Amino acid sequence: GQGTLLTSRILGKLATQAGYDVKLSEVHGMAQRGGSVVTFVRYGDQVAEPIVEEGQADVLIAFERLEALRPSSPVPLRVLPLDLTAEGAVDRLEDALAAARPEVRVLVCAAGFGRMGSYQQVPRQQSAAMIRLNCQAAVEVTQACLPWMMAGGRILEICSTAAFQPFPYLNVYAATKAFLYRYSRALARELRPRRITVTAVCPYWVKDTEFIPTARQGSGEQAVRHFPFASLSRRVVARALLDSRRGRAVSTPGPVCTVHRAAAHCLPAGVLMDVWELLRKA
Repeated sequence: GQGTLLTSRILGKLATQAGYDVKLSEVHGMAQRGGSVVTFVRYGDQVAEPIVEEGQADVLIAFERLEALRPSSPVPLRVLPLDLTAEGAVDRLEDALAAARPEVRVLVCAAGFGRMGSYQQVPRQQSAAMIRLNCQAAVEVTQACLPWMMAGGRILEICSTAAFQPFPYLNVYAATKAFLYRYSRALARELRPRRITVTAVCPYWVKDTEFIPTARQGSGEQAVRHFPFASLSRRVVARALLDSRRGRAVSTPGPVCTVHRAAAHCLPAGVLMDVWELLRKA
């Protein structure tokens, strides 16, 4: 919360120096116990009071993106900022669950990242981090939450259409998603007696998230040149949630990944890789 307070005071001072009337207000919500520290900064020719009514702010600043959602969330929201690749991170999640004793109705395992490039271009440390986050962390988080899930609960494991075949120049990422896809399918069968559904969500490229810019960092920029027919995240999310509610084991939220899944059942992996090589260089 100290960063939030300091930032508001700096903004207020800058506005005062610019000749504006400034009013500040601070709400201390005990951040260390799951509360929020919120500050309001209002400036203008004449400002009567510092409080900004809901929906009236011109600019919203948050140092944690999920924290920014808390005031507008229709349900109570608790943010646990965790690096899931760090030792003990899932232990903290387990401790929080044990303290709160919630019923986990919907679990979405969406943490993950990729790197594009040849085996020579992707450092081994990044390859290892992909495996830890995309595979190990997803399994650990799922297992940590399962004791708190009841009949009717739903799990969405965010895989990828890359799970359906080997992808040169995206090899480790595709392999991690193949692992998560197989894990999700097997777990779905194991959880049938508990009436908990598991859906492996396998989207095609999504153009309005951070995945593609992050994956192309460094030498990976030329590994994949174009991303035709890339999806929008809101459409992927809507379709994935619908498929989960319908109890589907696999969700292919878009025409490209749906056709790709069908092709992977019919064509040898070598042919699929040849097609990928043509598309990658196009």
